[in-house]
Amino acid sequence: MSRKPGIVAELGRPETAQETADRKAESSRVYRSSQTFRNLIAALIVTVAVVAVIVFAVPRGEPTAAPKIDVAKIAADVTSTTGHDVVVPELGDFWRVNAAGLDTGGVTVWSITLAPAGEKERGFIKLAQAFDSDVKWAPQATGGMAPNGTAKIDGITWDVFDMGDRGTANVTYALGTQAGHDYVLLYGSRSADSTKKLAASLTPQLGALKEAE
Repeated sequence: MSRKPGIVAELGRPETAQETADRKAESSRVYRSSQTFRNLIAALIVTVAVVAVIVFAVPRGEPTAAPKIDVAKIAADVTSTTGHDVVVPELGDFWRVNAAGLDTGGVTVWSITLAPAGEKERGFIKLAQAFDSDVKWAPQATGGMAPNGTAKIDGITWDVFDMGDRGTANVTYALGTQAGHDYVLLYGSRSADSTKKLAASLTPQLGALKEAE
């Protein structure tokens, strides 16, 4: 025995078959929509949780310090390999070594790049000892500039390369001197006074190279 469709309050009469189908379809749509929203929220929560795990799981700490460059050992190896005694500056507390090694090209050059150890100091000075060379080699490091003066430091005469407006952000001032068969050049972006102080610290070694000529 079939049941008679009940009277729908909103309509004041029983639903037609089409109205019943439409109502069920709308209910399904609303349900699916709510489920999609819930799934989206759940996915966002899971994503945030995964990111949090990654962030907190990564080990924290201070960056690993760069290994200290053993200039004395490198210099000894260079002397042993080339037969040239090389200049090694006394660093003290002011300087740190950023690079040291042998540059081989048309002229073999022993080079050390120095930078201030203090955080407030800026600039660098590169010491370059060009083997079996003279002042004619220097413009390769000074952007083509020849000396435009001289300075006497602890009894040693140095060629001065004061670049003024011709200087760049990397090289603004340089000092060079003949040391035996080699030409020693200090060049970089530090002041003239800073470069001269470094030059003065090299006096004993430069004197030894001159005597060995």
